[in-house]
Amino acid sequence: MSSLHSTLLSSLLLISTATGLTADWTQFHGPGGSGVSDAKGTPLNWSDSSGIVWKTDLPGPGASSPVVFGNRIFLTCYTGFGPGISGGNMDSLQRHLLCLDRVTGKLLWNTPVAADLPEQERIREDHGFATSTPAVDAARVYVFFGKSGVFAFDHAGKQLWNTKVGSQLNGWGSATSPVLHQELVLINASVESSSLVALDRKTGREIWRARGITESWHAPALVTPPGGKTEVVTAMSRRVQAFDAATGQPAWHCDTGISWYMCPTPVVRDGVVYLIGGRGPTVTMAVRAGGRGDVNATHVLWKNSKGSNVPSPVHHDGHLYFAHENLGLALCVNAKNGEVVYEERLAPSPGGIYASPVIADGKLYYFGRGGRAVVLAASPKFAKLADNTLENGRGVFNATPAFDGPRLLVRSNRALYCLGEK
Repeated sequence: MSSLHSTLLSSLLLISTATGLTADWTQFHGPGGSGVSDAKGTPLNWSDSSGIVWKTDLPGPGASSPVVFGNRIFLTCYTGFGPGISGGNMDSLQRHLLCLDRVTGKLLWNTPVAADLPEQERIREDHGFATSTPAVDAARVYVFFGKSGVFAFDHAGKQLWNTKVGSQLNGWGSATSPVLHQELVLINASVESSSLVALDRKTGREIWRARGITESWHAPALVTPPGGKTEVVTAMSRRVQAFDAATGQPAWHCDTGISWYMCPTPVVRDGVVYLIGGRGPTVTMAVRAGGRGDVNATHVLWKNSKGSNVPSPVHHDGHLYFAHENLGLALCVNAKNGEVVYEERLAPSPGGIYASPVIADGKLYYFGRGGRAVVLAASPKFAKLADNTLENGRGVFNATPAFDGPRLLVRSNRALYCLGEK
């Protein structure tokens, strides 16, 4: 790391330490994609009139999550055309990278990015054109805008590079989020080019490309088996595939039994990859990493018939937690053997659930698409702790929340909310 970057990182850490908000949240679903924070004192109750530290109106809608680094929050949105925008036209479509002050929520800068046209004319389920969560390090912010490519910006909003990873379109839009590994930016470009792509962080130069990635809609997952090399895992139509993260060479693969697409991002713990899916049929499964070739008979630890199509699971204290996206059911599964510990209906129902659950301070948070959230105990014993509503339960909340130290960042199409104690 250069002296300039070291100075920047030190300054940001000093500022965040002074405010008591020291934990960064640097990618989709937090550090390592785990969805778990060690913060204490996270919020339990809030509403449109209470429990809000600050609220910042956004220039446009989006389903991406905020990320946190130092004293700044980074987030994307889109304007000019698409779901949630009336009277727009495709020629006006822009994506935006936003930077907000972590303490006050003030918008510090807004960098627009013109779209590489033509784009998809209609996005199913109104996901829109800003569904990929940024990834951030001490030097750069990395964003993925589908066929427009992968972009890197500095922390002042200046574009540093742009690399195209494919030109194909899809009726569901583009959704996968970048993940950082050593000097690489990993991009699941299943929609754009049926491939997994690794780019150099500094230059955007393509380092390797693995092909044959079909019907995969999630962020890459990194796993390091004991004594082995780090692998990058993608779940796709019919199977799970792992590659050497440094070279892109195939490592292992196994069958899922799901004949259609895979959306939830796998979660990793202690060299085991846990996956859920919900499209023909529903499945939850565990695979021990580190194998070679076909590992169906050797490394698949267990599989059951539960699952979900959109939100990702979270692993906590030996259990997997997730919710079915349409049925309003919360599930807890024993991560060791796949046994279902509980399957309970969330009440009052939060409606459809696209946001992935997150856990901190013994609390498990489920957010519905309209703005209602149910808070459960992060425990294998089902217990509801609270239910809360934003935007009168009539908003559009598709993004996974992020932890900002003990505060919770929740994004709708209209605004970014910081929930917690002032």
